[in-house]
Amino acid sequence: MRAVSGLVPTRFLVLIAHLVIVISIFWSRDLNVKACLPINYTAAEYSSRDTELIIGLSITLAFFLVEFGGFIGGVSMFSHTQSLFSIAAHAGASVTLAFFVFDSWSCSLYWWIFAFCSALPAITETIVIIGVLALKKNL
Repeated sequence: MRAVSGLVPTRFLVLIAHLVIVISIFWSRDLNVKACLPINYTAAEYSSRDTELIIGLSITLAFFLVEFGGFIGGVSMFSHTQSLFSIAAHAGASVTLAFFVFDSWSCSLYWWIFAFCSALPAITETIVIIGVLALKKNL
């Protein structure tokens, strides 16, 4: 039982770590946008890639709202399966996004990280919220 009780603070800390890294990518996205472009690029190409990254980061923040809403609202706070899945996904996102920032990875890699580490946990969180609130399931 002691190991299970550590899921709530761990999940909160990992969610916050992922959120902080996403916010820092907003601030330092210039190098990542340039990594997506060929050596000789136009202003239109730069603007297009910058907009693409801003959209991806904005959707990620929207998914954070869904996850924090379910977690802080207490709907999925004590769902052990959702907590473990969320911890694994957001810990993976924190590590890979740190490399994304420091090594200036290509923007196309962000979409893979987004799919597995932001979209998938948000979808499962939504399923848990619907199950608890609409279907009155006990977790």
